[in-house]
Amino acid sequence: MAQVIGIIPARYGSTRFPGKPLADLLGKPMIQHVYERSSKARCLERLLVATDDQRILDAVAAFGGEAVMTSPDHPTGTDRLAEAAAELAVEIVVNIQGDEPLIEPSVIDALAAPLIEDSSIPMGTLMSRITEPADLHDPNVVKVVVDRNSFALYFSRTLIPYAREVKTEDVMYYYHPGLYVYRKDFLLTYASLPPTPLEKTEKLEQLRAMEHGYRIKVVETAHRPVSVDTPHDLEHVKHLMQRGR
Repeated sequence: MAQVIGIIPARYGSTRFPGKPLADLLGKPMIQHVYERSSKARCLERLLVATDDQRILDAVAAFGGEAVMTSPDHPTGTDRLAEAAAELAVEIVVNIQGDEPLIEPSVIDALAAPLIEDSSIPMGTLMSRITEPADLHDPNVVKVVVDRNSFALYFSRTLIPYAREVKTEDVMYYYHPGLYVYRKDFLLTYASLPPTPLEKTEKLEQLRAMEHGYRIKVVETAHRPVSVDTPHDLEHVKHLMQRGR
């Protein structure tokens, strides 16, 4: 049994950017950049793309990667991840975002480490310190607070904690990049859990795990991921790559 594998969910349909995984990025489809950078993570024994489209499957095969076909009906990437992982002999599954072509392999290693070291942890994710004031009140920048052992207390689109008697600039605020790691058995359980009130209110999937009583380990990272959600974002990433990032 492999201990750790990485799975990159990649669907073709996107409201803001159809065909995003195949968008050209300096001569390669974007999904290839994600795959090649992720493959450098030392903890991964296997890496595959989980897709719903033959064009993505063919593109991954063309550059020598591994891909599997999954149902087109999954409402979330987590559901796609669970289908892809269900028949695999693996202990730990890293959910790698298919729209982060600048992902740092060391971040994947740091994320997986707590689950490798402690078999009682069902799930983990990341947090990074907020340094841009505009992000504090941006609902698209998800905030997280943790306990003294770095387990999540809550995730929210609003600013947490509330600075009642101190200045906001004197508080350390953290946001939540969308990278997760799961113990496989928990991933399959998690995908079968019914949606919960806080999850529906905030539109944050990870709250489902917490509302059902499961703990989420949170690893701090200084790396700020750059996601591609629109063609404009893709141009931004091209400029970063051309400057050597």
